[in-house]
Amino acid sequence: MTKTISLLGSTGSIGRQTLDVAQQLGLSVAALTARGGNLDLLEQQTRQFRPRLAAVYDPEAAQAFAQRVRDLPVKVVSGPEGLLEAAVIDGADTVVTAVVGMVGLRPTLAAIERGRRIALANKETLVCAGELVMDAADRYGAQIVPVDSEHSAIFQCMQGCRDRRQVRRLLLTCSGGPFFGMKFEELERMTSKYALRHPNWKMGPKITVDCATLMNKGLEVIEAMRLYRLPLEQVDVLIHRQSIVHSLVEYRDGAVLAQLGTPDMRLPIRYAFTYPDRGENPAEPLDLLTSPPLTFAAPDRAAFPCFALAEAAAREGGTACAVLNGANEEAVGLFLKDRIGFNDISRLVEKARRAVPVVYHPALADILEADAAARRAVLT
Repeated sequence: MTKTISLLGSTGSIGRQTLDVAQQLGLSVAALTARGGNLDLLEQQTRQFRPRLAAVYDPEAAQAFAQRVRDLPVKVVSGPEGLLEAAVIDGADTVVTAVVGMVGLRPTLAAIERGRRIALANKETLVCAGELVMDAADRYGAQIVPVDSEHSAIFQCMQGCRDRRQVRRLLLTCSGGPFFGMKFEELERMTSKYALRHPNWKMGPKITVDCATLMNKGLEVIEAMRLYRLPLEQVDVLIHRQSIVHSLVEYRDGAVLAQLGTPDMRLPIRYAFTYPDRGENPAEPLDLLTSPPLTFAAPDRAAFPCFALAEAAAREGGTACAVLNGANEEAVGLFLKDRIGFNDISRLVEKARRAVPVVYHPALADILEADAAARRAVLT
């Protein structure tokens, strides 16, 4: 079981819930990191959990934060190097990667090289460099335990039969987001105000928009392929509006195992810390007698082309997924600033996919360049 964590991305939704679980389990916190947009919360967390290191990505915010906590025995660092320092800090047996975007790739690889357990909540790491990451985990004996609710569900269901040759399909569930049932033409007028109204989960703005476009589910398909080394044909998606069945595994004998629970991210976070054990949880358990009927539907690829674009990138391989992810990050950023429309996200991602050549069997440098080139393609 985890005893000490380093938390990359402590002020985001996953980060805040991770610290709730850490407090419940009595875990020590060696390091906290944040981008720098919410120094009040980071200061509160630092005073409560007393980490030895606090990394603030923005250098100016890091200077301001150092002044705030100058009465505490905490080292304050900044920039990408600060994030790396937090990822490899001595004494942390588990590194929680809860940062958003490609910024999480290098710290995750660095922690893997130290043989740490990775509680993975940064899907971009596996989307963009999944083969490199999984190969490194095998090489250094690092354990990757997914924190995303869907991938935690798959991980839990796989404990019943760890031989992946026995798996017929992974079935990832998806709430469908706030625009479920709408057509592409109707989505033209949707603004960030409406896209940020997720029906079931409380998350950060970027991932919430990804859920609205179904890009999030496309990225999770790619992530599942990398985590379990399965082809696209063995990973499928079901729209499940109630977010109670978090995902399923269908085995070759016809048995289907599902993991059910309330839509509470603290459940998969807790399991990532206690695995392979299951401790007592003070949270209210799922009550099937009061839960709504459970429904399932197929995703609408015509209305939500981001999902189809993700599948196409997964099928192509190489740096195609890094291009997809980088372009999507930039496009979602523009949408959140109300500079483009909702459907322009998929248009810009498709534009970048056409513009940036794919490198097959890429090295890390190729992946980083593909990411940068995709962002340039969106912004020009």
